[in-house]
Amino acid sequence: MIGIICAMAVEVQGLKNLMENSRDESYANMVFTVGTVGNTEVVAVECGVGKVNAAMCTQIMIDRYSPKAVINSGVAGALSKNVKIYDMVIGTEVLQHDMNATALGDPMGEITFNDGGRIYFPCDSDIVNKLEKACDKNVFKGRIASGDIFISEVSQRKNINNTFGALACEMEGGAVGHVCFRNNVPFCVFRVISDDLENSEGEDFSTFCKKASEISIAVIHRFLQSC
Repeated sequence: MIGIICAMAVEVQGLKNLMENSRDESYANMVFTVGTVGNTEVVAVECGVGKVNAAMCTQIMIDRYSPKAVINSGVAGALSKNVKIYDMVIGTEVLQHDMNATALGDPMGEITFNDGGRIYFPCDSDIVNKLEKACDKNVFKGRIASGDIFISEVSQRKNINNTFGALACEMEGGAVGHVCFRNNVPFCVFRVISDDLENSEGEDFSTFCKKASEISIAVIHRFLQSC
């Protein structure tokens, strides 16, 4: 089974439209839709905004469905001038840019566990490669940064890029990767860019979301066919 955690309800609905023999199950007031896409069993859910929602959703998915891999899809803002609106970014690593225990001597972004600390959570290379093949154009690979703040200021975006070398920022993927890593579940974060570095407003967001969901659903559909 492949788990797909979406940032947008429209993405979940698009995936449900691809499913056969689907059923809905509710845990912690989140609706997990289980079905098949081709020969692949899938569970898809809208996690809600932010890292806590994403982490809670990911742990429930792992505990209830034991997916062999988890994909987190949605939208993100560009942190590099090379990445433009509607481009796709596949995470090679994810991180949490707002994790700040520097007063204790930790590096910016480092998360401390009972058995050590880490800044970057590596995405599964096989999933990265399959997602890249499923993208038809304008795809980048690199780090994706997450935080519980919507980053609109160009100066803030440049600072995150300078600190972590990330290509895109959003609000869930770092938490999904964090939970998957600690559970030894392969994962990857996939994003469609909603606004570029020099134009943080982008186009009308509702129009963008519709187009972005069509892009991400098509990519995920091709990815699932390769599983």
